[in-house]
This record gives sequence, C-alpha cells and structure tokens, in this order.
Amino acid sequence: MSRSAYLDTSALAKWYLHEARSEDVEAFLRQHDQASISRLAVVELRCLLARRRRHREIDTRTEQRILATFRRDVGAGFLEVHPLEDRHALTASDLISKLVKHPLRTLDALHLAVALGVGATRLATADRIMAAAATSLGIHVERFD
Repeated sequence: MSRSAYLDTSALAKWYLHEARSEDVEAFLRQHDQASISRLAVVELRCLLARRRRHREIDTRTEQRILATFRRDVGAGFLEVHPLEDRHALTASDLISKLVKHPLRTLDALHLAVALGVGATRLATADRIMAAAATSLGIHVERFD
C-alpha cells in the first residue's frame, strides 16, 4: 500500500459521484491506504455538489449523503487534507512561469503545488493539462479522463 497519492478534485469527484471512469478511480484508491487532498479540493468538491444540485443533476438528499461520506473519509484518515499555505501560492506562480508549454489554470497550479509540497509521487486527475504538467515535473500520473 502506498501513502503518496494525491487526488485533485476531478478524480475525487469520481469517488463520490457515479461518472465515467468512477470504477477506475475506485480501483486506484483501493491500492492506497490513504490519499492526500488539499483544502482546495474540499472547497471545490463542495462547490461541485452545490452546482449539480442547482442543475438538478442530484437532489438535496444525495448532496448531503455525499458530504457526510466525504466527512467520514476525512475523519477516518483515509483522505488526508493538507492546508493551503502561502508557499503553495508562490510555488503555483512559479509553476505557471516554468511550465510554459502547459497552460495551467490557477487552481490546477495550486493543486500541483500542494502535491509537490507533500511529496506526492502519484497524482490522480481527470484533467489532461494538469496530467501533462505533473508528468513534466516527474510525478507519476493516473489519468481518469
């Protein structure tokens, strides 16, 4: 079992919502006794669920059930939530400057900065741009797009 996997929000969402490649994310997570996420992923997941409810893709009961399950996963230590720190913002800015071949968006750069900061050797994502950027940084990428 490995403890060095970092999940961005696109992969994390597939763990809690039935989407394309959800089964693959489940298989990936079963290979790890713990996965790392950032506080950013917590906020992004909350926003994603609210948006899906507003668009009537899920109902309020489903939204609350997913949030409760997510909180249990964090509380049980399966998901380790890492704080966002000023150093992550500085690293994200540097990554945007350094990785000119990869048009990183702000939040993706922040995810990468946290992943680097916690020493993650594997990154799970459904975002092709983040995947390419992570690969160029020497991080093994599990793609779920």
